[in-house]
Amino acid sequence: MIITRSWLQEWIDISKISSDKLKETLNRIGLEVDSYKEIRIPKKVVVGYVKSKKKHENSDKLSICEVDVKDEVLQIVCGAKNVEAGQYVAVSLVGAVLPSGLKIKTTKLRGVESNGMICSSTELGLIKINEGIMILDDSIGKLELGKELSQYPILNDDIIEIDLTPNRGDCLSVYGIARDLSAALDLSLKNVVYNEEDGLGIGRLLGIHSNEKIQSSFQYRAFNVKNSIKLNMLVLIRIHLAEINKENNIESMLAYTTYSTGVLLRAYDAIKLCPACDKITLSIKEEKNENCGVYYDDKCLSIAGISQNDFGKISDDSKVIILEANYTDPKIISVAVNEDKKHKGDNHVYRSARGSEPNLSLGGDYLFNIFSKMDNVDLYNGSQQILPHRDRKIINLDTKEINSIIGQKVDRNEIVKILKKLKFDVAIEQESINIKVPYFRHDIENIHDVTEEIVRIIGIDNIPSKPLSYSETNRLNQSFIEYKNKKEVRYKAIGEGFFETLHYIFDNDKELEELGFKNCKVKIINPINNDLNAFRPTLINNLIKSCERNIKNSRKSVNLFEIGTVFDISSKEKTNIAFLSSGLIGESSLLNGAKPKAIDFLRFASKVQSTIGEFKCEIPKENIEFLNNFEQANIIQNGKNVGYIGRLNLAIEAKYDLPKTYVCEIDFSKLEFNPIIAKPYAKFPTISRDLSLIAPSSMRYEEIRKCLDSIKINNLKSYNIIDIYTDEKMHDQNSLTIKFVFQSMEKTLEDDDINTQIDKILSQLNEKLNIGIR
Repeated sequence: MIITRSWLQEWIDISKISSDKLKETLNRIGLEVDSYKEIRIPKKVVVGYVKSKKKHENSDKLSICEVDVKDEVLQIVCGAKNVEAGQYVAVSLVGAVLPSGLKIKTTKLRGVESNGMICSSTELGLIKINEGIMILDDSIGKLELGKELSQYPILNDDIIEIDLTPNRGDCLSVYGIARDLSAALDLSLKNVVYNEEDGLGIGRLLGIHSNEKIQSSFQYRAFNVKNSIKLNMLVLIRIHLAEINKENNIESMLAYTTYSTGVLLRAYDAIKLCPACDKITLSIKEEKNENCGVYYDDKCLSIAGISQNDFGKISDDSKVIILEANYTDPKIISVAVNEDKKHKGDNHVYRSARGSEPNLSLGGDYLFNIFSKMDNVDLYNGSQQILPHRDRKIINLDTKEINSIIGQKVDRNEIVKILKKLKFDVAIEQESINIKVPYFRHDIENIHDVTEEIVRIIGIDNIPSKPLSYSETNRLNQSFIEYKNKKEVRYKAIGEGFFETLHYIFDNDKELEELGFKNCKVKIINPINNDLNAFRPTLINNLIKSCERNIKNSRKSVNLFEIGTVFDISSKEKTNIAFLSSGLIGESSLLNGAKPKAIDFLRFASKVQSTIGEFKCEIPKENIEFLNNFEQANIIQNGKNVGYIGRLNLAIEAKYDLPKTYVCEIDFSKLEFNPIIAKPYAKFPTISRDLSLIAPSSMRYEEIRKCLDSIKINNLKSYNIIDIYTDEKMHDQNSLTIKFVFQSMEKTLEDDDINTQIDKILSQLNEKLNIGIR
């Protein structure tokens, strides 16, 4: 979209606004400036008047002209075909330097002296408007002989090309751009009004007929042309600059008016429609896709906003012309063009599909004001129009939501002021604002579109920048956490050599009873088979049978685990994890001399501990039936009983023909998955002391451990039982050797520091358990 300062000046007063400010404002309001060019006529180029013209004696193409430049009459040899006596022309005087770099000098052409040059538009740096020299008229201002053209603002213009987005059809005209600038610069928009004079009324020439279903708006005017219309210099420059020149001058004037106002215009030759008629009646009929067609005597003249047929088209010879202004909803145009793509590239469709100017009177008044200054044009008074009722879009705005979208607080009064400048009708109701969207802004649909309009006028550069805040919804729900924890345990179990198994949630009720488990009260009426006729209360039975199959397949070492659902007697489900190790520690290999040892309690417990984290073992108050009485324990983690561990009793091992087999089952929900906390390590060495204690054979190590845990022992890093010795001579007593490891974060411990703590330990053991050193 190409505009100029002088063209904008017709709609708003920008005389006090610099071009830099104009460009900055256009960019700020979203009308991106694609290019900018200043046109400046060189010095010593003046208005001249051709007093006479005669043919050059020695050339068929040259003419000798006498040109009056006020102070003198110059003889200038000119080669242009269109030069004639009586013309006002642009004359470059001797000494002028043209934009091309050409310096004008006195010279002789075919023996005749020439003192200057009559210029074309391109030679002065303007757009090409014709073949030959540029003929001046008062459309650029009052012509004064000898006055430099550099003093005529319309010729010394600033050309701005704007890159419009497809949704801004309201700015596909100089008027539309001026309307946006008037809001941004807080300037008044000029009105265009045509004041009718005495003349014939349009009712004598034209009648309009339509039905109530018509969706488009139409306005018709008329004028008579006595002789062919000539385009003045200003219109010629603008038409060629915008590249909208047409086949004839009347069509070019319509294109010029549309480009200026945004109103879609068409013209029909009344005499071609009906040579013998005094009055013509046009019919507006509904077409498919809610579009409209203009008909005369059942002949289609045009489809609104899309195309015009050759019948009734005007030419330079047309005398009685009917002028049509039309507005059709761009959505209707888009649907219609999509079905008939041959019109897709048409310039008329390009405008109508993006939204033309709905104020139809604006186009007619603008054109008639130009025609009223022409002696050879007679204008009909009044107009015929069809303006169907269209409800304007109403949007309810909340100032808090607008401020939230913008990212800063904008006063409600400022919001209202901006919207009114942009031609929105505004009604305030407490905290909310109700607006009616103007017809020309068909792209405004919701509060986000309105907010964008507010930001355009405020200026994006005037809104403080803020760091980008990543605020994503937290998707770490309990299900995801459980999945993550199970995945972590699986990896650790596999790392310890366990293989994962997967079984049905059903089991054999008789086998479960033999293990000592109570079956769920909910019975399965139609089980898969007799071996899967009850909901399982444990994972152990399935693991035992999987182990049996592996042993029968000659596996010497079997290590299995499973995470799955179990059910209590009330059918309440929970997730357990179970482990099983059977047979040898590993398969025969060079590393173990082909003689691997059998699995034992401590090794099995160590593997489980590496999988689920540290735990302690406690003797259960009641024996677990299917475990060996001498190798079973409750698993205590963080003070809670989370499961059990032990060896299968001999009867079960014999029943399934299993070697030495250990199992463990844990309530998965009771396990704690706390993040690993890094702690500083001591730079000083550790010191160990071994204590050999004499204790009754009936005393469990657990009692000793509880006693040691209750003592506050400084710098004690760890302690472990490393040896149990018994002898007949010791009768009912055993010797237990415990290694204590001490370390300080602050210094290297000395013997006195260690001895003090050892004495404290022995004192408490003697006092609470009545045991001492050997």
